[in-house]
Amino acid sequence: MSAGQLIRGHAKDLGGGLVVQRYLPSVIKQAIGPFIFFDHFGPVDVPANANHDVRPHPHIGLATVTYLYQGAMDHRDSIGSVQRIEPGAINWMTAGRGIVHSERTPKDLAGIPHRTHGLQLWAALPKAHEEDEPGFCHTPASEIPSLTVDGAQVKVLIGSAFGRTSPVKTFSPTLYLDVSLQAGQEISLAGLPEEAAIYPVGGALEIDGVALAPQTMALLDTSATPRVRASTAAQFVVIGGAPLDGHRFISWNFVSSSKERIVQAGEDWTAQRMGQVPGETEFIPLPLKKPVA
Repeated sequence: MSAGQLIRGHAKDLGGGLVVQRYLPSVIKQAIGPFIFFDHFGPVDVPANANHDVRPHPHIGLATVTYLYQGAMDHRDSIGSVQRIEPGAINWMTAGRGIVHSERTPKDLAGIPHRTHGLQLWAALPKAHEEDEPGFCHTPASEIPSLTVDGAQVKVLIGSAFGRTSPVKTFSPTLYLDVSLQAGQEISLAGLPEEAAIYPVGGALEIDGVALAPQTMALLDTSATPRVRASTAAQFVVIGGAPLDGHRFISWNFVSSSKERIVQAGEDWTAQRMGQVPGETEFIPLPLKKPVA
């Protein structure tokens, strides 16, 4: 793997003491398949007095994809969805023309020490679906295909792999795998989509004999069949899919193929025209204006 194939994360403080490692978007590659945003948070021991709640905030032009390893969160949104998110489930929220949501600590975990660990990704919607009606879909862990491949434990979170297909519906060809290996085990990643990357959630990996540093995402050569070996017990995800149908502009929580649409979304949020989450009175204000990039 050359340096151009590696994406190193950077720390991002989300407030309340919650710091994530962010990998996408990056200067090396804006998106991998439809995935235009990739955050890894934890594992972190949350003290009793922590406030990791995310107040209501808006999105357009994307789908949020939340996957937990430990902990739990309560999702609420402006179309009336109320869902406790727990480890192993996939939660896909389609923002489309606009949605508002909050992510809060469940009452049974509030005020007590607990551990949280997970990934949150955004999938940019194809241009033809950027203004679709918003929606939310919860797929419990029990419905996610799980299988053993060469001794590896594989969960097909989204898309198809190793003869199994996830029930999660997407807007374009998308792949998201969660794989666990014991020390010394190997797995071949055959049949990858046009764009794909691997990220070690924990443990030490080698890709085709080359060590992958911690907190580093590696773009994969999808014309070949990469072989992944665990130097220690390890867990990793594979993400990817068909390339996006053009560049996306990103500003705060908004993603669009149009700069003007992002400006409009900011104005709509400031005027509170994007909807409200039932039962919520707080919200995150639009950050100070900066150029849309």
